[in-house]
Amino acid sequence: MREFDVVVVGGGAAGLSLTRRLAGANTVRAALVEPPPGPLRAPVRTWCFWEPDGGPWDAVLAARWDRLEVVGPDGRGRAAPAAPLVYKMLRSTDFEAHVRAGLGGRVAEVEAAVTGIEDGPDRAVVRAVDAAGAPVELAARWVFDSRPLPALPPARTTLLQHFRGWFVRTPDAAFDPDAAVLMDFRPPQPRNGTAFGYVLPLSERTALVEYTEFTREVLDDAGYDAALRDYTGRVLGLGPFEVTAVEQGAIPMTDGRFRTRAGRRVFRIGTAGGATRPSTGYTFSGVQRQAAAVAAALAAGRTPVPPVPHRRRHLLMDAVLLRALDTGRVDGAEFFARLFRRNALADVLRFLDGGSGFGRDLRMGATVPVAPMALTTAEYAGRLLTGR
Repeated sequence: MREFDVVVVGGGAAGLSLTRRLAGANTVRAALVEPPPGPLRAPVRTWCFWEPDGGPWDAVLAARWDRLEVVGPDGRGRAAPAAPLVYKMLRSTDFEAHVRAGLGGRVAEVEAAVTGIEDGPDRAVVRAVDAAGAPVELAARWVFDSRPLPALPPARTTLLQHFRGWFVRTPDAAFDPDAAVLMDFRPPQPRNGTAFGYVLPLSERTALVEYTEFTREVLDDAGYDAALRDYTGRVLGLGPFEVTAVEQGAIPMTDGRFRTRAGRRVFRIGTAGGATRPSTGYTFSGVQRQAAAVAAALAAGRTPVPPVPHRRRHLLMDAVLLRALDTGRVDGAEFFARLFRRNALADVLRFLDGGSGFGRDLRMGATVPVAPMALTTAEYAGRLLTGR
């Protein structure tokens, strides 16, 4: 059995982000455990986030945009600079290669499928099986598990942000590579929830075009393809194009309470540790804050319980919004279009990323439909008081 200070389980955004920080701490003996190449590994993904220029991932970005546009259901669009923020796209393959290149042998990389984690008073044991079927055991003072939960926590409201995106190539110039469409609410809207498209240009002839819903149930393959054909054709009028790659996924949007401590020596990180913002599905920035907090706690000799990287008031506001969308009290398309239309773009982005102050939150709340949100807030407060 190999002994470490820290074992990180899973090589996705959360696991690799924490591993990268541990590699910079020469006093920590760390290991990263992830499955061998094959069906147990996560597929190639695209992460988008916003931050000022000069971020740690700038050298490996797939694209970046200084201007963003939001288009309402009536076709009215608002394009604006995101300054001082920049919207950035990072491919998981580039992220992984960049992190691994920087480990410098300071972290043991173990290819094995984890079969169980045994907690203990002084250490935890990670049990796994390698590609040849041989057992692997690693003991550590702390274990951070980034694998998806077998089931979401109990919640009053749970929606899914589910999507399919086409990477398209057109024969002629069709996109502005300096501007992205962040949300386009012209697709047909579901009865409860919302649907939108977005366009992330990679060049004048290539882009990621995606269709997304915030609803309870995912679509089948035919449903996603029909929605994308409608969006690229009727809405965008894109003309002929080639689909060069496809991405698809479903992200939980829930007011359930994620517990990051799974035992005395075992913790959860990433989506399993509440890093996903419930109202938007954005996860990458939350993962970075969580990894930084864990690394700081380890360096200070504290028990490294990962924080849920979102403020409590923002989680409460998200819970109210999810309930309002799920009950149909608010028109999701009009809600988001109005939010962006009546506020500075950078202010909305900071709010969605959890970086806004209380006063700004109040002023922003006054720009959305007040009556249905107030009713939903009262209902939600009543549920909290009665435990329902």
